[in-house]
Amino acid sequence: MPQILIIDDNAAVATALEVLFSLHDIDTRHASSPEQGLAMLAEQEFDLVLQDMNFTADTTSGEEGQALFRDIRQAYPDLPVILLTAWTHLDSAVELVKAGAADYLAKPWDDGRLLTTVNNLLELAETRRELARRRQRELAQRKSLNERYDLRGVVFADPASERVIALACQVARSDLPVLITGPNGAGKEKIAEIIQANSPNRKGPFVALNCGAIPAELIEAELFGAEAGAYTGANKAREGKFEAADGGTLFLDEIGNLSLTGQMKLLRVLETGRFERLGSNRERQVKVRVVSATNADLPAMIRDGSFREDLYYRLNTVELVLPPLGERREDILPLARFFLGQDNKPLSPQAAQALQRHTWPGNVRELRNVIQRAALLAQGPRIEVADLNLPRAPARPTAAHGAEEPDRERIIAALSHAGGVIAQAAAELGMSRQALYRRMDRHGIPRE
Repeated sequence: MPQILIIDDNAAVATALEVLFSLHDIDTRHASSPEQGLAMLAEQEFDLVLQDMNFTADTTSGEEGQALFRDIRQAYPDLPVILLTAWTHLDSAVELVKAGAADYLAKPWDDGRLLTTVNNLLELAETRRELARRRQRELAQRKSLNERYDLRGVVFADPASERVIALACQVARSDLPVLITGPNGAGKEKIAEIIQANSPNRKGPFVALNCGAIPAELIEAELFGAEAGAYTGANKAREGKFEAADGGTLFLDEIGNLSLTGQMKLLRVLETGRFERLGSNRERQVKVRVVSATNADLPAMIRDGSFREDLYYRLNTVELVLPPLGERREDILPLARFFLGQDNKPLSPQAAQALQRHTWPGNVRELRNVIQRAALLAQGPRIEVADLNLPRAPARPTAAHGAEEPDRERIIAALSHAGGVIAQAAAELGMSRQALYRRMDRHGIPRE
């Protein structure tokens, strides 16, 4: 049950508030002076403070209340405080709200408005606590991952990345084939490297082949090797990737580009560990773990006959789905700072916000290119928004243009995700700061 501390020297006011909140399953405690209130805050954790502004009968200046609020704010910066007074001074209200007060209500108060404000603040506080607890759990798990596994220097902070990396470390212990799916530039090869680095054959070679970069008529020679004279230009025998990867891992990127003939031969190698070089009838035996990756829709390719269903299920014993960078927002700034390194100029706050707002259709590869170019061309002491040279994002439709207006839960979630930064939350919701403020007021969400 949430707990509120009421700090008011008027016993009748405190009793009325206690009765009101008890009817709505909110527990309260009462302090009759600023000194007692501060002492109770030091002894016990509260979810919200409702404090009077006037504690001296012969003055209406509110100086005692202002001093109490500033003491609370300094000692407990995340604790929401509602100010309550019979002597409403607009200048004082504006000053204290700017200083961090959650709201400012006049006596006699409106029960409905007070309850709405309190419930919204309690819900927002719980959301923030849950977010903090989740981040603590994620940090602990991330530390455990770094201590237990070789992550090949991968930089990540987003829970979505962490889940994929944790699963990659888990499946690395076996020798089962793994299929990594996700868009180009998202970092699929780094996941494959993590699998190799934590597998029983970690001391063996890691060989990568981009099947989309090799002409169809040469892909089989790349995979299986060729004898001299096997095709035009083959002047000497050469080993293929399977031989090169013997005892280790073969990473086949863009596996959807493999020809049907190549697919058939790859399936045989996966089933038997045996293959023949082009132009040879001698079988060769290898022990290779195959990790493949694609940005293609392989089930759709199976339906149109361009990819073998039996090969798909052989490759897809375990599937790891790597989301695009635009869905791993917490990775953006850590990656950007990693690409900058220690010797380059820092990002300005505005540049950091611009990076987080960008959709990153080119994923991590695009981010790396943007950062490297900005570090080279920036003229000032910091990298500014103009140095990033990001394309202007298309205007997002607002509710006025027919899009669905964000509800209260979505607004609270956006505020929590943005850490209370109104500009960032507004950008996430696709509206202006003024429009977000209006909707916060409409839903009773405090402008904290």
